[in-house]
Amino acid sequence: MNVNSKNFRVRAGEKVKLKEWPTREEPYYQSKEEYQQILIEHTQELSAQQNMLYASNRHSLLLIFQGMDAAGKDGAIQHVMSGINPQGCEVYSFKQPSAEELEHDFLWRTTCRLPERGRIGIFNRSYYEEVLVVRVHPELLLNEGFPHGLIDETIWEERYRSIVDLEKHLYRNETRIVKFFLHLSKDEQRKRFLARLDHPEKNWKFNPADIQERSFWNDYRKAYEACLSATSTKQAPWYIVPADDKENARIIVSQIILDMLKKLRMSYPETDETRRKELLSIRELLASESHEDE
Repeated sequence: MNVNSKNFRVRAGEKVKLKEWPTREEPYYQSKEEYQQILIEHTQELSAQQNMLYASNRHSLLLIFQGMDAAGKDGAIQHVMSGINPQGCEVYSFKQPSAEELEHDFLWRTTCRLPERGRIGIFNRSYYEEVLVVRVHPELLLNEGFPHGLIDETIWEERYRSIVDLEKHLYRNETRIVKFFLHLSKDEQRKRFLARLDHPEKNWKFNPADIQERSFWNDYRKAYEACLSATSTKQAPWYIVPADDKENARIIVSQIILDMLKKLRMSYPETDETRRKELLSIRELLASESHEDE
């Protein structure tokens, strides 16, 4: 069974209701061995596409991962991008803003980390935190220098516009953006938290603050629905990936990335006649050095 990326894409202008989107999809694999084989094939293809992305030096690719705690963002990045040359890929995890970052506009800290041409940038959380976490906890706006009297509901629409404008600007400048929302059920999150508590080798993953944030589940759901509805565009689409099955989610994510890269119709730069003559001359020089050494 093949993955159809369009099944997970949020159409521009679509009003998202997450209850209508499944958190579990029929598996694209029948066994662990088949899952591993599919992922190997995908990572090999991704590696080949990345080489052409770097060689052609025309586009860049930005991958954004968002989701509730324990949704599998780290694992998806680790497994899907395992075959990528690290020299052509950079991963950034955006957590609580620093004092310096709070002195700038909300897009500043992520804009500084955008990928250059020929490279892949991965944001594990992103500027979208400013319309998700901050919307659920609007008191955080005070840390950003907003006077309390100026904080109202219009700020979120304004931030959506700023984000969409930025992404359209990046698209015009050959950065392609793919955004993943890893859609996890509340019960599956509970199971993953329990696993982190029950297995000593996973204890380090558990943060007591995650339990506090879990109590805001419905608020986060509403914030995500508003965000996904307002910011999924033709140029920078959101994909809602069922995340209760980690392995299935990784297959879906890797196929969506592959589909995006293939749409670029990349190829290695052609060598013109002048360049061929230059290379031939260099080759002859190197070959003659080998004979002289003998």
